[in-house]
Amino acid sequence: MSSCQRAARPLIQSLRQECLLWRTSHVSRAFSTSSPRQEDGPTTTTTPSTPPSTPSANSIDKLEAAANAKEAEAKKFRMKERLLDRETTTAHWAERKLVRMGTPPVGSRRRRAALRTSQNVPFEQLPYQCFQAARKVLQEDRQEKIQAIAKELAKIKRLEETPADQVNGGEFKKNIRLASMRKYVEKLKILADVNDPVVKRKFEDGHGDMDKPIYRYYAEQKWRGMPYRVITQRIQQLNIVPDVLPKFEPVVDVELYFRRIKVNPGAILDSSITEVPPRLRVQVFNPGERLVSVAVMDSDVPNAETDSFDRRCHYLAANVPISPNQPSLPLGNVDKEKQLAIRWLPAFSQKGAPYHRLSVFVLEQKPGEILDIAKLRELYSGRDGFSIKSYRDKFGLTPVGFNIFRTVWDDNTAAVMERAGVPGADIEFKNKRVYSMKPERKPRGWEAKRQKPKYRGLWKYSKRIHGISHGRR
Repeated sequence: MSSCQRAARPLIQSLRQECLLWRTSHVSRAFSTSSPRQEDGPTTTTTPSTPPSTPSANSIDKLEAAANAKEAEAKKFRMKERLLDRETTTAHWAERKLVRMGTPPVGSRRRRAALRTSQNVPFEQLPYQCFQAARKVLQEDRQEKIQAIAKELAKIKRLEETPADQVNGGEFKKNIRLASMRKYVEKLKILADVNDPVVKRKFEDGHGDMDKPIYRYYAEQKWRGMPYRVITQRIQQLNIVPDVLPKFEPVVDVELYFRRIKVNPGAILDSSITEVPPRLRVQVFNPGERLVSVAVMDSDVPNAETDSFDRRCHYLAANVPISPNQPSLPLGNVDKEKQLAIRWLPAFSQKGAPYHRLSVFVLEQKPGEILDIAKLRELYSGRDGFSIKSYRDKFGLTPVGFNIFRTVWDDNTAAVMERAGVPGADIEFKNKRVYSMKPERKPRGWEAKRQKPKYRGLWKYSKRIHGISHGRR
C-alpha cells in the first residue's frame, strides 16, 4: 500500500461509518411502532427537522479515484526514475536521454539487464572456478610487476644521489636517464593493473580515480577510438587546418555541452541554445594540474567591402586550472577578475550568409606562467580580427584540445542578436550573379536551319531564336 492510500484510508473509513449510521437511523425511524404520547398536552404542528447532510457514495468514489490517480502518478514517477538509472536501464529512450544529459549508461545493455536481475554478488566473489583461477594468475603477475617497480625506484634514487660529474655524459645524460627510468616505472604501473577485471569494471562504471596511471591509460585508449577519429575528421572536413591554424593535432579530449545537452562536433545549433555560455569537459591524460586558456572564435564573419571573411572572438579566458580529476569547465563560472578576458557572445549569422564555424580551442600555458588578464582585455576587447595563431605565438601557448559547432540564420537569431546588443539583424546577404566570359556561340545545325520565317511554327521548340539573347554560350 502506498503513502497516498495510507493517508486517505482513515478518511474514507470515517465517511463510510457516518454514511452507514445515517442510513440506519433513517430506516429505524421509518419503521417505529411506538404510540404517540397523549398526556403531554395539545398537539401542535411541527416541521420535521432536516437530517444533517452527509457525504454521498459519489463523493467517496471521487476520493477513491483521486487516491488511485495519485498512486498511479507516483508509480509512474518511480518507474521513470528506475528507467533513468544509468546502472540498470535497458530502455532505448532512456539511454538516448542519458547520453544527451552527459551521463551515458554504464556498460552494455546485456550487462545492465543482468545487474538488474542478479542478487548483487560482489564482482570479485563470483562463484566461477575458472574466473577465480584466472584472478590468482593475475595477482601473481601483479606481484612481479610491483617488485620490478620497487627495483626501478631504487635505481632512480641511487642515480639521483650520484653527482653529475661521476655520470658518463654529465648532467645532460643524467637527466635523460632519469626521465627514461621514470617513464618505464609509469609503464610498469599500467602493466600491473591493465588485466585486472576489477580495475576495468571500476573504469567502465565511472568510478576510476584519474590520478592513477591505469585509469588515465584506459581513458586515453577509449578516446583514441571513435571520438578522436570524429574530431580529426571534422578538422579536415571543415578546413580548420589551414584556415585557422597551419598545423594542429589534438591530444586532449574536449566535450561540449549546451544546457546539459552534449553537442556532436560540427553540429548546427539553434541560436537560442547557444545564447548561454557552454560547459566543457576537458579530460587530460597526463598527471598534475596545469593552467589553460580557452578561446572561442568565429572564422566565417562575412565582409561585404572586401568580399571575403573575417574572424571574431566570442569568448576568451586564461589561467583556468584543470587536472585529470577535475575535467568540468563551465565557461560561465570562471573568475571574472582573474580569468575572464572577454565575456561570452552568442553565436549568430546574418540571413543569406553560409554557416559559421565556431571553434573552441583549449591552449595549455607554460608551467608556472600566469597571463596578464588586463593585457588580454586591452588587446582583444574589440573582438574583430582575432587570430588564434597570433594569440598562440604571442604568449607561448600550445593548442592541445579542440571542438567545434556551427550556426546559421534561424527564427530565433534576430531576437538573440537584439538581446545581446548586436546590430545587423536586418542585413541580408545575396549571391552575386557571375556572368560567363565566353563569347556567345552562333546557332548551328537544326537551330540555324530553322530560324527562317518558313519555320515560324517550330520556333517555340527552339532555345536559340534569332534576335533573342538568352541562348547558350
